[in-house]
Amino acid sequence: MSNLWMPGAEIHDIGDHAPTDGGPAKALAHITWDRNASKAKPQDLVPYANLRSYFSGGGRAVAPHVLWDPFTGRVAQFVPANSRSKSLVDLAGGTRTNRAGSVVIQVEALFFPWCRVDGKAYGSLAETPCKGWDELHAWVKSWGVPDVWPMGKPVDFTSHRDEHTWETKAGWYGHSQTPENSHQDPGSWPDFPASPKPSVGSSEAKKYEPFPGAAWFRAGRKSAIVARMHDRLVAVGCNRYASSKNKDTIGSGDVASYEAWMAKYNRDHKKGWSGSALKWPPGKETWAALHVPKG
Repeated sequence: MSNLWMPGAEIHDIGDHAPTDGGPAKALAHITWDRNASKAKPQDLVPYANLRSYFSGGGRAVAPHVLWDPFTGRVAQFVPANSRSKSLVDLAGGTRTNRAGSVVIQVEALFFPWCRVDGKAYGSLAETPCKGWDELHAWVKSWGVPDVWPMGKPVDFTSHRDEHTWETKAGWYGHSQTPENSHQDPGSWPDFPASPKPSVGSSEAKKYEPFPGAAWFRAGRKSAIVARMHDRLVAVGCNRYASSKNKDTIGSGDVASYEAWMAKYNRDHKKGWSGSALKWPPGKETWAALHVPKG
């Protein structure tokens, strides 16, 4: 059975739950677009904590299901998957936009065009590191949302809305494609992750810890996995601990050690990563390469 709450997400249940109407399963792609910037005049990205507090507080009347930070992989969830959320305009007498499906999972990406992060400006969401996208996508897909864009994948900020398609076709939609709405976001969206190819053997899966999702790596997390991660970081020469005390609990030493590992992996594999791509929390690729053993 699919999880009502995304594994690894921060839960900020606003309590305003209501059923959907049934029908084709949908996901909605939004960006926060909380500042106006340009290529000539980029602006700093609004902190994740600000939007999380807004949607769980004064902005709960327009809260989505989840807020996703594509620069860190953090996800905050405000209502369960089987409830409607309220980020879409829903006019009286027409299609019930927030409810028109077995699920209508709304994802707000923390982004606006030409936001600046670590000194670099990003013109589109697809250009960001998109950390945590694989895990977020997998959770949405577990609710029956297929990997299709019935009105076409958004590639710019133009609008195209067809109510019949919206009511009858399952898949992903942009805010720019939703009936009764006037917004033109998201402008772009990351590609769907490629389906994993059948492996010759399952020895890797049996031996190493699977990636738990970027949101799992929060400060203070206590787990035997953390201790085994620490031991692997020592083994590959990326230890930044003063001692091994409390090595099963995520702290500043884990952050420094893992960032040293990401920098080493970046150099050794000539990935060309910079800025937030080399910052905590861990990503799926470097985690798989670290080979943290299962307990």
